[in-house]
Amino acid sequence: MDIKLDPSRDDLPLVANTSHILVKHYVLDLDVDFESQVIEGTIVLFLESGNRFKKRSSSTEVTCPSESNEACKFRMPEPCQIPVTNTKTFSSKIGYNDFVICGKGEKDTSGKDGNHDNQEQASGISSSKYCCDTGNHGSEEFLLVLDCCDLSVLKVEEVDVAAVPGIEKFTRSPKLRNQIVHELMALPADRWREQLDYYARCSQAPGCGELLFDTDTWSLQIRKTGAQTATDFPHAIRIQYRTKPQGRSVTWTSDQSGRPCVYTVGSPINNRALFPCQEPPVAMSTWQATVRAAASFVVLMSGENSAKPTQLQEDYSSWHYYVTMPMPASTFTIAVGSWTEMKPEICSSNDVATERSFSPSEADFRYIGVCGHMEYPCRFQKASATTQKIIPHRVFAPACLKGACQETLLPLIPPCLSAAHSVLGTHPFSRLDILIVPANFSSLGMASPHIVFLSQSTLTGMSQLCGTRLCHEIAHAWFGLAIGARDWTEEWLSEGFATHLEDVFWAKAQQLAPHEAREQQELRACLRWRRLQDEVQNSPEEMQVLRPNKEKTGHVSDSGSSVIRHGLNPEKVFMQVHYLKGYFLLRFLAKRLGEDTYFSFLRKFVHTFHGQLILSQDFLQMLLENIPEEKRPELSVGNIFRDWLESSGIPQPLQRERQALAECGLAQQVSAEVSAGDAVHALPFLPPRAVGPALHPWRGARDRRRRRATTVAKWVRVNRRPRKRKRKDREEVFEKLLPDQLVLLLEHLLKQKTVTPRTLQSLERIYRLSEQDAEVRHRWCELIVKHKYTKAYRDVERFLQEDQAMGIYLYGELMLSEDPRQQHLARRCFELSREQMDKSSAEVVAEMLF
Repeated sequence: MDIKLDPSRDDLPLVANTSHILVKHYVLDLDVDFESQVIEGTIVLFLESGNRFKKRSSSTEVTCPSESNEACKFRMPEPCQIPVTNTKTFSSKIGYNDFVICGKGEKDTSGKDGNHDNQEQASGISSSKYCCDTGNHGSEEFLLVLDCCDLSVLKVEEVDVAAVPGIEKFTRSPKLRNQIVHELMALPADRWREQLDYYARCSQAPGCGELLFDTDTWSLQIRKTGAQTATDFPHAIRIQYRTKPQGRSVTWTSDQSGRPCVYTVGSPINNRALFPCQEPPVAMSTWQATVRAAASFVVLMSGENSAKPTQLQEDYSSWHYYVTMPMPASTFTIAVGSWTEMKPEICSSNDVATERSFSPSEADFRYIGVCGHMEYPCRFQKASATTQKIIPHRVFAPACLKGACQETLLPLIPPCLSAAHSVLGTHPFSRLDILIVPANFSSLGMASPHIVFLSQSTLTGMSQLCGTRLCHEIAHAWFGLAIGARDWTEEWLSEGFATHLEDVFWAKAQQLAPHEAREQQELRACLRWRRLQDEVQNSPEEMQVLRPNKEKTGHVSDSGSSVIRHGLNPEKVFMQVHYLKGYFLLRFLAKRLGEDTYFSFLRKFVHTFHGQLILSQDFLQMLLENIPEEKRPELSVGNIFRDWLESSGIPQPLQRERQALAECGLAQQVSAEVSAGDAVHALPFLPPRAVGPALHPWRGARDRRRRRATTVAKWVRVNRRPRKRKRKDREEVFEKLLPDQLVLLLEHLLKQKTVTPRTLQSLERIYRLSEQDAEVRHRWCELIVKHKYTKAYRDVERFLQEDQAMGIYLYGELMLSEDPRQQHLARRCFELSREQMDKSSAEVVAEMLF
């Protein structure tokens, strides 16, 4: 390995040598133990080498850094023939440490039970101590390097796939194990069921020799004596391992009903503390997994099938999932808990996989051409899938949230899925599970193949926050999953697209007229503009760049390893610059080209690149090549790189649009009201919650445009009035506002130097702020903190406990106030939630408080 990680940096290493060998399929066989907070079992890796793995000269040989320069050696284990059964049958008394010898002067870090744990080396990666190469240099042996962290690896062995009964039916070389694996992986896509069956059979085959292995902070390294090239290295290996309770890929916690659960948290280190894997996105693989847990638990996972439990003995159940679409291992997700399923009403036959006539504008949805990705059973090749507006879906949550899910979430899923289909066409995935995760989840949502996590914060208030966030995560099915970034530093290719598309999907889900959709989207653009301004003023410039590697974007070392800049910086999790700048770039392009032209292109882009990894230039070059030259004056890939992707701060084209953003619709009028003080200006706020379905709160706006409201000016007047008023003073009549309007109103009031307790009390009473969605309540809490409104401190405490995904900023505000009572409130709330809090969040908050 050729990475030297500077310990003073917050970069994330991807150490797997994917240029030499690739994992094409994983088979996981795991047990979940809540008492010990450990997941243990085996993972079988099916590997494929390429034509680049020929012997090179030994000039780049890696040598040992020991004082005597003595060669590091691994002890050769005895061959074995041990069939794999349930992992609970393995004895911890077996001396697995016998198979590993450290070099001179190095300590054996194996535990007393024989577990060879990751060494916590302060220097990061130091693989040069192994006198075997990651490639195949000269006479040295090939070294398989996997991304691995916080795992106890117990044993690694080659799998004797030739011993599988019936394997000779589809292989010409039944005695050559690597050839068997190659031919198994080469089966055509229409034989995927047979392929999965044989993967499962092979994974249970006996071992045929234990392999040498060692670990460091970030990797697991495996070699076989005598295997000098990736071609010679075993192509089916089994790793027996267990996770650690403190492992950073999963969190063990309690759900909102107080029951234990565990789930993948979208950690910066991804899944390497859940199973050894190849994390670089280029390592596209499929997987299947069998997970056992107590019968009272439900196992959810990234999988194409809606798994049902198989009852085992001793009150245990087994769950099986599989995926046939190759994706990066980082997208694998699992959640185990006492979830309650809430089934939606059965979709009508018109919604699911039905044929209908297509208008000319929808003809591109019928496109079924040759896909550009590696072969797999692709939904874009199936006529029935192209017309399936609403894919099958399930909703899970703790029992105590069942009512909120049924009232808020369930009615939104069909229209949001249908809206996404109307914009982008074929759903890349055949089904969707949605899980309301515990309160310690550090985000409002996270999308993985076939499953979406949503924060409980999305269930409060009206439907807007839940609907927009659901649309955001649905958009990731196309951008982020079916189409992924080849370089993880280009997060905007996922988050920018999802942010831009969430507005489009949500407007269609509400069935808004074009002018109503435009009005809604302009208001949201105004709010995002304000958020972006705050972001660039309060974050390091180097973390504001969307393409930080510039011309080196997508480059990796000879072995395939690379480093993700700032990938381990705990503050990066809370930054939104990739969402916001990416959103404004796509909004800029859509406006410049015209929305019809832009979205027609986007559908073509999805058809071209689904199932593949891309860089920014892939999208931009295809975009500019597919639009008339008269529609792209002064647009070039170079200019977009310079102005939008490779510079910090506010992009220059967006700066020029600043006045238009400030003057658009409601935003301009709200600003005028605030600056005008007591002057009364016409302010056409939209109506309150409409009568009828929750999906249509913007309905009736056109009919009420002539009604004038001076909401902000009224609040300014209320705030300036003396406490005692003459009886003849007229009472102000306030409009009920939608959530985005309330956010904008509260943001303007936050700029007021003083807001009296009487005004704050009236605000809360009239708008019922404590019952609004989390975005509104967040601004309300900021007002409470800024003006030390002690009567509403309970709202701040509730927010910090129940809305942890959004509460980090409030801790800072409470401490900066230098008010002893507020600081005590912050510390008390942190102590109450610290044990359950997301690790990155806890780290950031602790730095604020202590």
